[in-house]
Amino acid sequence: MTGNRVDPFRGYNFSISMSDSTSALSIAFSVSGVPPVGSFSECSGLETTLEVEDYKEGGNNGLIRKFPTRVTWGNIKLRRGLALNDELWLWHFDFVEGHGKRRDGVITLLDDQQNPLKAWRFKRGLPVVYRGPAMNAAQSQVAIEELEIGHEGLKLLQGSGGLFGGF
Repeated sequence: MTGNRVDPFRGYNFSISMSDSTSALSIAFSVSGVPPVGSFSECSGLETTLEVEDYKEGGNNGLIRKFPTRVTWGNIKLRRGLALNDELWLWHFDFVEGHGKRRDGVITLLDDQQNPLKAWRFKRGLPVVYRGPAMNAAQSQVAIEELEIGHEGLKLLQGSGGLFGGF
């Protein structure tokens, strides 16, 4: 008996879209409804950790019960070649000057035809770390900028195409 084998998704084709957390656009946020922020060579940090509290029950020395307590979210890390677009720096610097606005965002994994496969939505993101390029006259590497986004929640959106996310 032969079955259909489904290969795992490849992680090299993705897009990232963001909008102001307080805008009406953020309420009806969809993968295809907001233009991408830009092209990135790397995206990491799509992670969540469930903290647990250990409870040592009296009379049962061979068992430690675990109870869920709190959820923490990892920072999303974006890397890309430095270009003329200063949007990420300006977003970060708005917070440095005290008038930054949080953004909601969608990170979408795409197939080779640019169709959405999976999407993750983060809410109320803010740029917690900006790293400019490391420059070295002895090397000819591409100048890379990095941005870390702290946020208040990550959700895997279900379905494909026209994904809508709500918390």
